[in-house]
Amino acid sequence: MGDAMTAPAAERGWTALAERPYADVLIIGGGINGLATFRDLAMQGVDVALVERDDFVSGASAASSHMIHGGIRYLENGEFRLVHEAVTERNALLRTAPHYVRPLQTTIPIFSTFSGVLSAPLRFLRHGGGKHHERGAALIKIGLVIYDSFSRGGGMFGKSTVPGHSFHGRKRSLAQLPKLNPDVKYTATYWDASLHDPERLAIDVLRDGRAAGGSRARAANYTAAVGVDAGRVVLRDAMTGDEVRFTASVVVNASGPWTDLTNLALGDPTRYMGGTKGSHVVLDHPELLAATGGRELFFENEDGRIVLIYPLKGRVLVGTTDLEHDMADPIVCTEAEVDYFIELIAQVLPTIPVERSQIVYRFAGVRPLPGHDEVSPGFVSRDYRVESAPLVGGDATVLSLIGGKWTTFRASAEHLADRALELLARPRRGSTRGVPIGGGRGYPMTERARRQWIAARAGAVPAVRVATLLDRYGTVAAAVVDAIAADTDDVLLEHLPGYSSGELRHLAATEDVTHLDDLLLRRTSIAFIGQATPEAVAEAAAAVAPVLDWDAARTALEVGRALDRVHAADPSWIPAAAR
Repeated sequence: MGDAMTAPAAERGWTALAERPYADVLIIGGGINGLATFRDLAMQGVDVALVERDDFVSGASAASSHMIHGGIRYLENGEFRLVHEAVTERNALLRTAPHYVRPLQTTIPIFSTFSGVLSAPLRFLRHGGGKHHERGAALIKIGLVIYDSFSRGGGMFGKSTVPGHSFHGRKRSLAQLPKLNPDVKYTATYWDASLHDPERLAIDVLRDGRAAGGSRARAANYTAAVGVDAGRVVLRDAMTGDEVRFTASVVVNASGPWTDLTNLALGDPTRYMGGTKGSHVVLDHPELLAATGGRELFFENEDGRIVLIYPLKGRVLVGTTDLEHDMADPIVCTEAEVDYFIELIAQVLPTIPVERSQIVYRFAGVRPLPGHDEVSPGFVSRDYRVESAPLVGGDATVLSLIGGKWTTFRASAEHLADRALELLARPRRGSTRGVPIGGGRGYPMTERARRQWIAARAGAVPAVRVATLLDRYGTVAAAVVDAIAADTDDVLLEHLPGYSSGELRHLAATEDVTHLDDLLLRRTSIAFIGQATPEAVAEAAAAVAPVLDWDAARTALEVGRALDRVHAADPSWIPAAAR
């Protein structure tokens, strides 16, 4: 790319890698699993480097359903180990990341009593094959009893951090949720956890890793692993085209659904992966939002797929699909998937009309699932494993993570880190269990503590704004408040309510922002809630241009690119190049 598209390399981490092109461990992939492994190894004192070909947490990790959950439906697959681990990790995250992970009341509408009780064991034996039968109340009750038993175990904390489930008949169900389909026979309500800001939690994990490792923990976005040369991994700066040969004793391939493609670039044509695409839409729909009663509706669609309607940030998230996907094809939410979502809403909330015009954001991602041959997508294991192979032409070992999900990122990272430590013949200093993450450290858990935290930092920045920043960043907000107070040009933005120019400049200067879409899609919720209008995007660009050294031409390019990235899945959007 030309100079107009070049960002300051030092701010992205490329310079630190190029100046010292070696480390004990090189991690390829900046999604949550790669970042968590980076943090774990940095906490062990390992010299670790991480590269991500695009922006951090821009791939599969950016396409989640915004949940931290035990995976009740995995019980039907017989994945009891995974469910137990996931529930344990969920309970831990409620304590270590309370700024983003919070209890989520979840209700399952049920339209039959005994359906599925006899067919469920056969579905398990056939890996999802055979005729579909709706999951009835009896089967769901059995599953929730087992699920609660895992929750009560609570792992290291000794007890559950969420209440047990409850069952209600039709009359009480409709009293609680009047807009439900009147054919409902029962509702089952249980508790899991929401993940309000997955991308921001990932940035917290990255920040913690850098803080723990200092100069021995380096990470660079927009840096691709493109080959291998005499046992060294060839890294390329995606912004300038510059390359370095990087030496490491262990290479961790944490590139999710692109794992086979990464291995191919390293000279090893593996066939580990078989990811499926999942899409979501976000609606600005006050009536639908009110109908959820503040809880997630989690239910079985007519095709047997488990889907969700989920109130979040004043919007409603609807998902998800589970479709076979070729990684050579675009990863977008299609019009057919939108039709699917509108139909599933009508199945459960039939009196609430939904129009495409109410969709403010669409996104899609590919789950990093293992190859599964004839197994139905919904029955593919969500568990993870690690494959080991020598790096072509060298002495290094490549560890490839197969699988992995948001809920279990700490556990899978610990597993990967242990394998790397074993290869390095180094002891583990300590576990990451129970270690607070980012803005969850010292987060005020009571209203009194919250008021005290806000009052202690209010002054040049009004208390009401400090409260907003605390909700947005957890206790990391203290640094944001200080930056805003020190920014003499800080003003509230006209087209982005709740944001100020100094806040965006602070994020751009301290959080590896290279492109404007990094800021809109992953450092903030601006795109997610539908605020990335052309006027707002231009205003955000003008705010951050000074700290990113963008001239007028670069700023215009970034505005066009950002709008295209945000609206990529919207068929009515006209790309910048065609305008």
